[in-house]
Amino acid sequence: MTANRTSALHDDSATMAPVCWEESPCPLCGEASATPKLEAADPTPAEGVGLRFLVVRCAHCQLSYTNPRPMDHDIGRFYPANYKPHRRPRKIAQARKHRGWFGRKCPERKGLLPWPGVGRLLDFGCGSGSFLRRMADQGWDVVGLDAAVGAVNNVREELGLRAFEGSLPHPQLHPGTFEIVTLWHSIEHVHDPVAILREAYKLLVPGGKIIIACPNIESWAFERFGASWFGLDLPRHLTHFSPTTLSLAMQTAGFRIETRRSIRHSDWLRNSARAAAITDPNDTLAKLLSWKPLAKVAAWCVHNVGGSDCLLFVGQRPL
Repeated sequence: MTANRTSALHDDSATMAPVCWEESPCPLCGEASATPKLEAADPTPAEGVGLRFLVVRCAHCQLSYTNPRPMDHDIGRFYPANYKPHRRPRKIAQARKHRGWFGRKCPERKGLLPWPGVGRLLDFGCGSGSFLRRMADQGWDVVGLDAAVGAVNNVREELGLRAFEGSLPHPQLHPGTFEIVTLWHSIEHVHDPVAILREAYKLLVPGGKIIIACPNIESWAFERFGASWFGLDLPRHLTHFSPTTLSLAMQTAGFRIETRRSIRHSDWLRNSARAAAITDPNDTLAKLLSWKPLAKVAAWCVHNVGGSDCLLFVGQRPL
């Protein structure tokens, strides 16, 4: 990272406390031997316009992670006020009209719930609560958990659903009380992903399932566009998983992995291409893939060779 770690991020430093940074060992294996992978800017800076952040790769387990990083009590300062996953949901009737039958209109959530019938579900990093609302409509007993106070308040007030502020462990959540725990693009945001997975394991009944979706650092788009890849989202994304490292994290937490698959996102590919074309106006491929029809074709092709932008894993707490 190319900023003084002890300096305030704004010109009004007289009123803004400095952000606290930390050098982190590998969040997966705990080793402190890592090599630089790339450096990139915050694409939607809430603070510190011009700051760049370093992604490193562990020499022991190959996990990629942001290092140095803002400490846990300061990471919230890097989330813009209009951060998309936290936005207030639209009117419920309008939101239902535009959602797919499984959660919001999103290919990774459609038609996937590895549990017979209905039960109790915790959505970790619930954001605006659209997924919670849809599952509640299907008869599930749902609970949301999110670190963003505004998002939690919206889930309670706008959707009338149960949601708690904070992370895991949480005093309102007790062991063995959920059949399903979901982490839709949230595991990459936490400082200690293995600890979160272990807590999720405790919350599940024997045989319960965990569903995790996150960006794939080994995607074709990352390899092609590097620092312009949409899935980086530095510094909010603290850990950058590959299929191998996500498998290892889940197994370390005790889960038996049932499903491994990749999910194509043509809009991610197009956004990556747009950012790359701005950085390098001579990048012809980036310009071409900024066009939606070509991005859709490319996303299909990449998906067929296992290089999609996102991972989706299902794990089970053994009986």
